[in-house]
Amino acid sequence: MLHNTSVKTALSAAAVISALLIPAAGSASAAPAASGKTGTAAADSFDAKCRSHSRTYVLKKYYRRVPVGPPTFYTLRCGTSTWGWKHIKAGHGWDSTMDRKIDAAIGSGDPNGRGGYSTYTHQCPNVEKFRTIIGTPAGSNDLLTAYKVDQPAVAGAAPC
Repeated sequence: MLHNTSVKTALSAAAVISALLIPAAGSASAAPAASGKTGTAAADSFDAKCRSHSRTYVLKKYYRRVPVGPPTFYTLRCGTSTWGWKHIKAGHGWDSTMDRKIDAAIGSGDPNGRGGYSTYTHQCPNVEKFRTIIGTPAGSNDLLTAYKVDQPAVAGAAPC
């Protein structure tokens, strides 16, 4: 009798653990965000971190190689409605494509004259495709904003 009770207890515990570990169909990571864009695991994770941390909490670091010495890093902080991740998410959208574009602009883009880095087309005249702006109330190497642009390069650029 004691052996039978132990087996039932073990099976019940295994069933409860399985139910807790296996996500339900239509989990939150696949649910559309309030903006209508599909939520991503990173966005959901960043959302959770920013709910439980201050606006100065560092979510991610982006690196830019410099000719001599270690790479310079730029931080993406939770921020507010006017700067950082919360601003970018609300004003420009956040997904893995936005993250990759920020990484490319900071990592290998050209200085844009606005305190950040941009990526450009390789045509004449150059057209700016994506812009980052660096510098926030929390730090001079923090990402203020990032967004898509389609306009000719800054005046005074070398002629074609």
